[in-house]
Amino acid sequence: MTQAILRDVQKSGLKKVPEIKAGYTVKVYQKIKEGNKERLQGFEGLVIKTNSGEGPDKTFTVRRIASGVGVEKVFPLHSPFIAKIEIIKKAKVRRAKLYYMRNKTGKAARLSETYMAREEEPVITKEETKTEVKAE
Repeated sequence: MTQAILRDVQKSGLKKVPEIKAGYTVKVYQKIKEGNKERLQGFEGLVIKTNSGEGPDKTFTVRRIASGVGVEKVFPLHSPFIAKIEIIKKAKVRRAKLYYMRNKTGKAARLSETYMAREEEPVITKEETKTEVKAE
């Protein structure tokens, strides 16, 4: 009984996010609070792993090369600190975990791209209401 109630409460707090898979190049806009100011910081890179957790436990790992150094960040998918997730490119991969990309550099680190439609569905954050989206 308590598990069902807990599951319902967790699902109501989740926001709508795009489907993210390994091999996608994404740009994650993260809310950064500095003092009393708040700004958005973008982190663009390759999704090398998605955690198969359920609901609020789901995470994904994004890797990029910054100043010649590989940087990986793990983002909770339904975090309130993530403002927006943009899918930049989709690549054809045959693995669920792309750990081998850590050892690749330069041209060897390229993935074959699959083409995607220009218009993607708008991603609704928790702050926006459904009435605002319907009005558009």
